[in-house]
Amino acid sequence: MQSISIGRQPIIGAYCDLCSYEVLYKGSSEALSRYSSASIINNVLNKFGTQKLLGDRRAFVKIDEKFLLHDIIFSIPGEFFIFSLLDTIPMSERVVERIEQLYEKGYLLSLENFIISADNMYKHRVILEKIAFVKVNIEECPARYLSEMILKVKAKGITVVADNVMDTAAYDKAKELGCDWFQGYFFAKPKILKNAKYEPSQVGILKLYNLLMQDVNIDEITKEFELNHEITVQLLQFINSGSFSFRNEISSIHHILTLVGRIPLGQWLMLMIYSKAVTKDKKSPLMLMVKHRTQLMENILKTLQEKVGSNMLGEAYFVGVLSLIDNVFSMDLATILDEMNISQAVREAIIEDKGLLGEIFKLVRDIEKFDYDAVDRFEKKNALRAGTIEKIVFASIHEVNNFEKPQVECL
Repeated sequence: MQSISIGRQPIIGAYCDLCSYEVLYKGSSEALSRYSSASIINNVLNKFGTQKLLGDRRAFVKIDEKFLLHDIIFSIPGEFFIFSLLDTIPMSERVVERIEQLYEKGYLLSLENFIISADNMYKHRVILEKIAFVKVNIEECPARYLSEMILKVKAKGITVVADNVMDTAAYDKAKELGCDWFQGYFFAKPKILKNAKYEPSQVGILKLYNLLMQDVNIDEITKEFELNHEITVQLLQFINSGSFSFRNEISSIHHILTLVGRIPLGQWLMLMIYSKAVTKDKKSPLMLMVKHRTQLMENILKTLQEKVGSNMLGEAYFVGVLSLIDNVFSMDLATILDEMNISQAVREAIIEDKGLLGEIFKLVRDIEKFDYDAVDRFEKKNALRAGTIEKIVFASIHEVNNFEKPQVECL
């Protein structure tokens, strides 16, 4: 029996806000067809659920000519999807009529891999007023007058999505040209967010302060830190600022709390409160990625070792948090880990994929790149049932979506 898996790739805005997703087909080797498009949509609606997979955002889903012209398309609830029309679809009379019908019914449409040029604008002139998005690979578009052409597209009320943005240079170029949204391997290599600012919840700060001052067990305080990823990242910045010089290697948040001590930590937390380093804004995409990675690291480890100890789980969490810390400090990751005196096991897991934690961390990155062959190999190597990792991934997505929801603060 053929199986189908869904990848979920984030699409972000100019201010690094999470705007949408693309749900990607990955299963058999067949090309995208109306059957695979229907399978993706069916799985989103019926298997995983829109709230669990998408939160409150719509998802781009690619469709071909046959799916576009099939009447089943009108049975799909439009509030969850953006139909991204493949560039192979001809602008025939039937196609134009169907686009007009979908537009009148309130569906959002996108043009996939749209080449922004005078010729292509003319070719699609009859439908551009009905299109909400165009997805472009700016490297494939004629460079001459590209900025002016993008302005012409945007003048029609169309959101321009830069696709296949792989690094900081590509992001800067797309932004300079006037693109509105951006899609690519941001979260695998999120250099565009290197100066991200994390401002934790004031409630979280006060709760941690109270735990420290009440002489609560260190394990409980560690757990609370691990539930507040923004505070954890700022803690790492704090100990890396030169205020501390540790002789022992750091292996986990528990270890840091033990070495720093309650009074210095309490003073640091109060400084955060008085400096108003708090906000009710949505969490940044990079922080959501930290949450996603730590969830995957811990849950995959617990699947592999049912009776894993708290120390190793702490190291797994630490790998997830530290794996993106270079984007906070704007420094080379290996240099940061050396300066922070991170334990050899954690460092080797992050830098060299060594050990069990390194193997899991490599899998986490493969998941982010939708490398399902790597997932299959991991499951077979570790004698896991097919689909085990997929369940963990979607459970993590659900947790991230819940984590992103704004919390009610009673201050």
